[in-house]
Amino acid sequence: MNAATMRAVQVVRAGAPFAVTQLPVPEPGPGAVRIKVHACGVCGGENLARLGLLGVQLPRVPGHEIAGTVDAAGPGVTVWKPGDRVGVGWHGGSCFVCDSCRTGDFVNCADRRIVGLHYDGGYAEYVVAPQDALARIPAALSFEEAGPLMCAGITTFNALRNCGARPGDTVAVQGVGGLGHLAVQFADRMGFRTVAVNRGRDKEAIARQLGADEYIDSTEDKSPGEVLGRLGGAAAVISTVGSSPAQADIVQGLSPNGRLVVIATDHEPIPLGPELLVFGRRVVAGWYSGHAKDSEEAMAFAALKGVRPMVETRPLEDAEAAFQNLGAARFRTVLTL
Repeated sequence: MNAATMRAVQVVRAGAPFAVTQLPVPEPGPGAVRIKVHACGVCGGENLARLGLLGVQLPRVPGHEIAGTVDAAGPGVTVWKPGDRVGVGWHGGSCFVCDSCRTGDFVNCADRRIVGLHYDGGYAEYVVAPQDALARIPAALSFEEAGPLMCAGITTFNALRNCGARPGDTVAVQGVGGLGHLAVQFADRMGFRTVAVNRGRDKEAIARQLGADEYIDSTEDKSPGEVLGRLGGAAAVISTVGSSPAQADIVQGLSPNGRLVVIATDHEPIPLGPELLVFGRRVVAGWYSGHAKDSEEAMAFAALKGVRPMVETRPLEDAEAAFQNLGAARFRTVLTL
């Protein structure tokens, strides 16, 4: 590289705003790839680095919805070459030797690495990542579209294809936001009767446009779960809202043998009595992201079936404002370089 430094955004001190800075351009070591970042999505997961959680060492460059091109490959890299369009998501590498990895369950690797937490992420012009963390981006997707699919996209896609529902079954998506608007599209394209559940009617039109067959306004009835039950019940509910009381309520809308899949949380216990679980054999489960191959499959499906995140773009220097605006954004914010 001729350029000695690059633009980057860092978490310098726990709880402090993001800081725009200049850093040395990183060099890829053995088995690693340097990516020229074209876009990086803004996600609430950046709070882990921002608040100094999970043992993160500061300063740290956040960002785990990365889309760009391979710029250089370190020794031993056999799959990737300069110019390849690639993404890197939350799951930033596996150890390959723990019990989970040896059974192919790489997401539950005992020593898994998280991009933007265990090593510098995509809020920078360049990022270095292990070669196993890279996912190939289809030509049909722009970098701005691919970025959010590396986290919000893969999580909703993976949760849906592992929820146990079959084409023709009713699947509800609880929450039509950054995660939910993608879940509605994926559910529709997978052939489910798709029910969107959200507060108020302001997102009903867009939810139906994205593929929802039914819409439940959670403010119009004491129990949205009961409303879902009156619609015939759902084989699965994908909960994209961080509200334990709302998640407890929606279980009432599950059909016998139905499954609530939680992919967002407020970190509070779900206040749920056991009767709904015992009678009807209902299940409450969680789902956690996915590895690079899962990301490739999520993006390939999105490209094939026309699933796209709704994004607003901002320059890298606006990272702090973009993060502060997460709750008001509709629906994903992407930093562009």
